[in-house]
Amino acid sequence: MAQTARRIGRIGAVLCSIALIAGCSESGSGGSAPPTGGPPAPPPPPPASSVFESPEKTARFLAQSTFGPTEQNVTQLTGTEASDWFVAELNKPATLHLPFIQTIIAQDEAAAPIGERGFFSYSAPGMAFWRNAIAADDQLRQRMAFALSEILVISTAVDELLIFPESVGYYQDVLTRNAFGNYRDLLEDVTYSPAMGYFLTYLQNQKGDPATGRVPDENYAREIMQLFSIGLVELTPEGEPVTSGGEPVETYTNDDITGLARVFTGLSLNTPTFFFRFEVISQAALTAPMTMFPAFHSDLEKSFLGTTIPAGAGGTESIDMALDAIFDHPNVGPFIGRQLIQRFVTSDPSPAYVGRVAAAFDAGTYALPDGTDVGEGLRGDLAATLAAVLFDDEARSDAATAADTFGKVREPVLRFVNWARAFDAQPVTPEHTIVLWDTSSPSALAQHPYRAPSVFNFYRPGYVAPGTQSGAAGLTVPELQIVNASSVAGYANYMTYFALEFAQFAVDNAFIDAADAQNSLRPDYSAEIALADDPAALIDRLDDLLTYGMMSDETRADIDAALQNIPLTNGDPNYDGARFRVQIAVLMAMTSPDYLVQR
Repeated sequence: MAQTARRIGRIGAVLCSIALIAGCSESGSGGSAPPTGGPPAPPPPPPASSVFESPEKTARFLAQSTFGPTEQNVTQLTGTEASDWFVAELNKPATLHLPFIQTIIAQDEAAAPIGERGFFSYSAPGMAFWRNAIAADDQLRQRMAFALSEILVISTAVDELLIFPESVGYYQDVLTRNAFGNYRDLLEDVTYSPAMGYFLTYLQNQKGDPATGRVPDENYAREIMQLFSIGLVELTPEGEPVTSGGEPVETYTNDDITGLARVFTGLSLNTPTFFFRFEVISQAALTAPMTMFPAFHSDLEKSFLGTTIPAGAGGTESIDMALDAIFDHPNVGPFIGRQLIQRFVTSDPSPAYVGRVAAAFDAGTYALPDGTDVGEGLRGDLAATLAAVLFDDEARSDAATAADTFGKVREPVLRFVNWARAFDAQPVTPEHTIVLWDTSSPSALAQHPYRAPSVFNFYRPGYVAPGTQSGAAGLTVPELQIVNASSVAGYANYMTYFALEFAQFAVDNAFIDAADAQNSLRPDYSAEIALADDPAALIDRLDDLLTYGMMSDETRADIDAALQNIPLTNGDPNYDGARFRVQIAVLMAMTSPDYLVQR
């Protein structure tokens, strides 16, 4: 056992070094003036039958497009058309978050004195996320909503959002409902959402008052441009910075922020008055779009991004005109498209890949491998954009994916959900699993859904890891921003808790008893246990489930050596050597470089 522990420790050390050299990217090189021609013509899509032609390719596609393949998914889909799967996913009804969150809140208030809420309610948005990510049938939609949540960021790290979880649930469902819609509509729904109003401090944002020196809050005006739509610098259609005199051309100035800030004045919750008492606010007001109060909206002229909204324009009219102007900026396609590629496929896409995805965003349509067109033909169509991300030749061809710079470090949230899906962990009751209520600590996953430390997400899309080979190559690797000595060990320890089926624990409260806690999210290792006496076969199975035929000889040898040192029996009637072998093999596979770098 001591030797096994040492081997696990060595795998963790290898993980740390591999993570620091893995290639993922937002190009660090300077750009040039935009080309006179349009974006490059897309290469022919992969043959209709090739995407799901083998279990390994099926699993790899599902690893990119969902929260992880299940054995049942792979078996059912191999040999079928991926185009059919994609269209079917677009047509599935949305699995929402808010109904579950409201149920948790009702339980909490019913059990607490005078209807007070506690951490059970505060953790409900995360619980809802885990439930849907692991078990919802509309996997492509849920995965897209999570990707959007890391671009259009709100966070329960802000006290108001922590204590009003229904507003977060409403926001989660804004992203879920709009996941395959139009980006212009999404920007509007985000703008009017109470959670974003709280988070970026423009809820109850008032017009300026020269007598007191009050000016409109500029927070949302800045971030909707910088982070949610166009970015800091002008981009070519391929997402490369446009330069003038060797310097990037900025997209906006402080004057643009000041002018746009006037637009986002006069919004408050859908209540009778602009001002209200937070302690008595209703769930209905927190789960509906904010409303405009004209008396608090600036009626001054509003100039930004080359657009001028005339003095006297109404509040909703001003917001419509502003969102149209922002959305019409040519940066939006490459700026958002590149980040979606990073979230689903690879951290350092080529400019040509970005250009093809941006072209699909601009055209609003994309031809799937079988010739089926998806998208409404309107600029900003997210279904067409996502199809372009997933079916592009750079995402699918063996030659492209074999490059050293291809792939992405799996973010910790995806690792945990992938484990739960791969091993059919049941029942899916994160509300009974207290260690899932907050996984943001480096001693856990160093990441928790909808709890980023700031509006800049857990990691910046342009992050270049200093002191690394990937950094020296100019590659951007977003997830490496939370990879450090603490988070590497924390992840391994956290997954030990689940992979080795340690007894869950329950706090003394009205919501969880010991049986609920101990029986929550238990993996089904029965198929693996049947192979425990054949380490090579067991490793083959884990390769199929977790690394999709890409496990290296070195990792195989490490796992095999560890398993050989675990006896199947030792004379103790309570000892289950077969299960212990499987648990250690699963943990080692999930902390291996082959798994942690998604390719």
